[in-house]
Formats: sequence, C-alpha cells, structure tokens
Amino acid sequence: MCGIVGVLGQHEVAPILVEALKRLEYRGYDSAGIATVNGGVLGRRRAVGKLVNLSDLLVHDPLPGKSGIGHTRWATHGAPSVGNAHPHRAGAVAVVHNGIIENYRELRAELAGHGIGFTTETDTETVALLTQHYLQQGAAPVDAAFQALDRLEGAFALAFLFDGEEDLIVAARKGSPLAIGHGDGEMYLGSDAIALAPLTDRITYLEEGDRAVLTRAGAEIRDAQGTPVQREMRTIQIDSTRIDKAGHKHFMAKEIAEQPAVIGDAIRHYLPVGGEAIALPGEGVDFAPVKRLTMVACGTAFYACLTAKYWFEQLARLPVEVDIASEFRYREPPIDPGTLAIFVSQSGETADTLAALRYCAGKAERCVAVVNVPESSIARESDLALPIHAGVEIGVASTKAFTCQLTVLLILALKAAADRGTLSDEQIADHVAALRGLPSVLNTALDQNDAIRRTAQHMSEARDELFLGRGLMYPPALEDDFK
Repeated sequence: MCGIVGVLGQHEVAPILVEALKRLEYRGYDSAGIATVNGGVLGRRRAVGKLVNLSDLLVHDPLPGKSGIGHTRWATHGAPSVGNAHPHRAGAVAVVHNGIIENYRELRAELAGHGIGFTTETDTETVALLTQHYLQQGAAPVDAAFQALDRLEGAFALAFLFDGEEDLIVAARKGSPLAIGHGDGEMYLGSDAIALAPLTDRITYLEEGDRAVLTRAGAEIRDAQGTPVQREMRTIQIDSTRIDKAGHKHFMAKEIAEQPAVIGDAIRHYLPVGGEAIALPGEGVDFAPVKRLTMVACGTAFYACLTAKYWFEQLARLPVEVDIASEFRYREPPIDPGTLAIFVSQSGETADTLAALRYCAGKAERCVAVVNVPESSIARESDLALPIHAGVEIGVASTKAFTCQLTVLLILALKAAADRGTLSDEQIADHVAALRGLPSVLNTALDQNDAIRRTAQHMSEARDELFLGRGLMYPPALEDDFK
C-alpha cells in the first residue's frame, strides 16, 4: 500500500516530506522519492530500499524548494527500481499515485499513437504522460490534471506538482483515501492523518470522487460531478509521540504489550465505571427488532467477526451471517428487512468493506462500523461508528486492533442480549465483570515473556504447524494460521 504526502510550506520542504514519509513506513514499501519546485523549476530525487537511502541521497544531492510531493511505493506494475519509483515525471508535471489505473494499457496505446514514448511499465507514468499531453495542447495545469483524471478508470489517489507552479498541488481521490491538512499559510496532503500528525491537527478528508486544488491560501474541492463543495474540517487528535517503538525492538512487540491498556480504554468507553447500561454513542442500537445480523470484513477483522458470530448467536439468539467483503460485494446478496449490517475494519478504509457498506446502505435497517479510525470513510458513511480505541497500529500483523475488535464486538453482543432479554441482568453483570478484569488477566499473560520466547523459538524451528480449534476457538485458530 503506497503512501502519499504533499506540502506547500514556508520552509525547505524536502526534510518535511521525508519525515512525513517515515510516518507512512508501516504501509510497506520498496522505494521512495520526492519532487519539489524551486525557483519555478521542478526537480526530483528517488531511491530504492529504505527511506534512509533517500535521505542519504538528499545529503549528497540536495533538493531545494518550499513546495513538494513525496511517495513510498509498493510495486504493482514494474519491478522495484529507481526508474519505476515515484514521483513520475513527464515534462512539466510530476505525479505520485496510490492504487491501480485499470485502463492504463488503452491509454498507453493512445499516447503511443501520438508518438509519445514510455520509459517504464508502470501505470503511473501513463498518468504523467497524459497530463503532459494536455499541457502541450495548451491546457492550464489544473485543467490538464482534471482532463487526465476524466480518462482514468480504477481505484486510486493522485497528487500532481507542476513546473513553474510553486503554490499549487492538485489531488484526487477515487477508492483510495487522501487527507488535506490545514496550516497557517501552509497546506498539507497525506494518505492518512498519521503522516500529517506533527504538522497540523486540522484535517479535511476527501470523499469518494473528490478533486482538490491546494494553494497556501486553502483548498478548493470539487465532487465527482465537478461541482464545488465544502468538506468538513475536523480537529483530530493523533499523538505523534505514540508513532515510535518506545524502546521495543519493533512495532509489533510494542503493540502486543499495549493490549491491556488499550482494551481497558475500550472497556471504559463502552462500560463506564458506575454505569449500569452499556454506553453506545449517539442513538446507539436497539437489537430487539433486529431479525438478522450481517457482518462483513476482510483479513483479521473477518476472523474477529467469525468469533463474534458465536457470541451473538449464543448470547443473544440472533442469526448471524459473516462474509468476506471481497466476495460479498460481488455476490450481491438480498438484504432482508430487519437486517442490521456490521462492518469491521482497522483502518476504516478497506476498499472491499467500504464497497460492501455502500451496497448495504439504504437496504439494511442500519449500518454499523467497528473501526479504529473514527474519521475514516467507513465510519463516516455508516449510520453508527463504534471506535475500538486501539490507538495507532503500525505493525502489519494486527495484534491490539484484533483484540480490541473482539472486545467491542463482545460488548455489542451483550447489548443485543440485554435488548432481546436472552440473558438475565445477573448474567450480563457477570459478563461485564469478567470483561472489566480482562486487562489484568492480559498483563499476567504478557508477564510470561521468557516462556513465550522459548515457545516461539521452538515453533520457529518446526517444519510445519497445525492450529486446532473447536467452537469459539475455531476462528482464533484461523487467525493464528493467518498470522
């Protein structure tokens, strides 16, 4: 999953771009690069491998300028190489891109017919060359970018930087998230708010199909139909000091150790001390009239849903169907009246899960999101968003987000049991008491570091591993195998 950043600043932008890219390292990447405009001249630097390679390159070959874009690439079209790394440049335009341009081969053939040559096999180069083609035909930079965007099919996020334009970045979102950051005489762009955390806490999230023209004075946004729109600017809280290893060997170790604390946060949020009722935000959910639950997710979140299926069916006597989002969206299942749909995603931006949500919107009685990012697309487009309060998760293999998802889903199942009268008040109180004791139990388990390390070493030396589970332990066995 590639990462995009952009800055229209008051200071030299190269180090700012590199630091922002470091906060997107958790997405994975094989190369990185930046482009700036300085004195009206567009320049770029790219490197394969870790960001330190790009940093070293910039020490020996600096790239001045107060306007720029940056990118970390995970190869899809074309091998990891300097030539395939972003930004891609064609004449007076540089482009960074996250996603896939599905019709790039057709566009390449069209451009080749105009005598335009290619130097890479990437779909992103096609976007740059198409934009340059429109510039050569006389289009202004913004118009050239928009004309190119009109031709693109697929799911993508894009940012454009132009030669001679030191106060302009053009951005677009279609199926891949982009966030705009607002500063004082500065503007920022990022694949997510984490990249912008130390720079600003004022964020505008582009919605599906949006295009934005950024200058230091602000952002002009148009929707998919080209109509100027106002998108909400939110003040968000992301503690940038939490985006570090805090003395741990790696982020996964840190996030495993954080589980007792963050699960405690989730429990306190939905089961406030001294309160008798389960507290859900807004109007909450009344499970009494619900006839069926549909739960949709991908990857680890899917296994959390499979686990929760046992809870909802056994505790609340509520029929549950669990689907992998990538299959659900193409299966186009009937959504019966009285169906409550729950969508689970750590990022809140999982493309297939978001597509499934949009399919259910207007069909299901209500759509509920269980997410780790309250400002995400899935959260915003649902009728009710339930944050899991796991904090930023950097590790690729989900740990604390998975256990926080399970915690919130169990609380929901208890709420369903209470609404439907399938458990007595005393039984629910027993479950709540057990939940409140969970952080202490987890701390005790994690204190067994030496035993865990010995077991892990033994497992690492095995040729094969077999994970077994029955009943409620079957989905966790699947998640173990997935890990």
